[in-house]
Amino acid sequence: MNDSRRRRSVAASCLAVTGALLAAGCGGEAAGSPTQATGPKGKPVKVMVWNPEDTQGSAQPGVRLTAQAYEKWINAHGGIKGGPLKVLTCNEKNDPDEAEKCAQQAVADKVVAVVGSYSLAGDRYMPILQKAGIPYLGGTGVSAAEFSNPLSFPVNGGTPAVFAAHGRQLVKEGCKKISGVRYDLAAAAIVSQFLTLGATSAGGAPPKDLKVPVTATDLAPQVAAATKGSNCVSVILGTHSDLFVKAYVQSGAKTKLGSVVGNLTPQLAQSTGGSGSPLEGAAITGYYPPTSDAVWKTFVSAAKGTDIDTSNGANETTWVAFKVFTEAVKKLSTVSAKALVHELNTTSGIPTGGLTPPLTWKASTALRIKGLDRIHNTTATELTIRDGKIEWAKKGSTFVDVRKVLTAMSAG
Repeated sequence: MNDSRRRRSVAASCLAVTGALLAAGCGGEAAGSPTQATGPKGKPVKVMVWNPEDTQGSAQPGVRLTAQAYEKWINAHGGIKGGPLKVLTCNEKNDPDEAEKCAQQAVADKVVAVVGSYSLAGDRYMPILQKAGIPYLGGTGVSAAEFSNPLSFPVNGGTPAVFAAHGRQLVKEGCKKISGVRYDLAAAAIVSQFLTLGATSAGGAPPKDLKVPVTATDLAPQVAAATKGSNCVSVILGTHSDLFVKAYVQSGAKTKLGSVVGNLTPQLAQSTGGSGSPLEGAAITGYYPPTSDAVWKTFVSAAKGTDIDTSNGANETTWVAFKVFTEAVKKLSTVSAKALVHELNTTSGIPTGGLTPPLTWKASTALRIKGLDRIHNTTATELTIRDGKIEWAKKGSTFVDVRKVLTAMSAG
């Protein structure tokens, strides 16, 4: 990517990949394989997925591809309640107006739910879905409305959970002085707030908050400032984290690196030396187990032969969302948006096969923080980069829950 294009896209990319709390022409039916003659013959179960594609900024084509891979897989295994899953797609192009059109199309097509989608424009699409009674299940958590609207059912804890857990992980791994490098944007400042919360809750010092101008392409000054007097650096620059790593390598610094999933990626590690990469041993905090874990076996198999990056958090979230949708619909006597909303709001726990703890959205399990009360799953995972791949930080690791950390902030 040339520098001018990078400058145009960097702000949107930062917001999207960090999942900050706070952007379509609609396609038709999914391009997945049509139902074969031997496939499910019952009434189709119709859903929609939307995401930005063919756009400068934070394109997420893998979200659509993952939805279509799930459609193909579930229909090859009997469909849902004897009928085929039918995935409609919509390109919201990082444009709030287009996101609104996607929601209007979902209403017009009478979908049961919008599942596992990606859009920063929650304030535009959620009111439309809410009025129509259509649930938004397992969005990627990049819009504030996803954590507050009663028709939103997130499957992970978004920015609050993952960055609070990241701060704790860094301190647990011996980071006494942390620098957090992020873009000079209000949304990224919120990310920094939760990183600080996590670090201080584990007994660490508040991280140094270093801001990067959104137009910067040479991050040598930020590398120098971040590594001076710190023994760990959390790189929160989304898909442009490669800029920091490039300058880091050139500087010869040896400070330990870390971030949440989607920033310091396996691809970046492999392109900078694999097992000899400066990212080797980086502290990575995620929402789910690493894709090398057996719990992802079906997703990895379904993604074979496609362009799906199975380590991408948005793609993983979409797969989890479709699993949750399938399990919830199985319990319905009549498949409808209204019945699905009731099931999700009253379930004692929907299993995801170990991808998350059992999920529920009962009022009693909501996070008691204004604006974040649709968060029910407050867990995260502690990972690392090992031999150029993301793996569990320690053998036998499992989910860590930061609910007490987050509620302590609310009490304060």
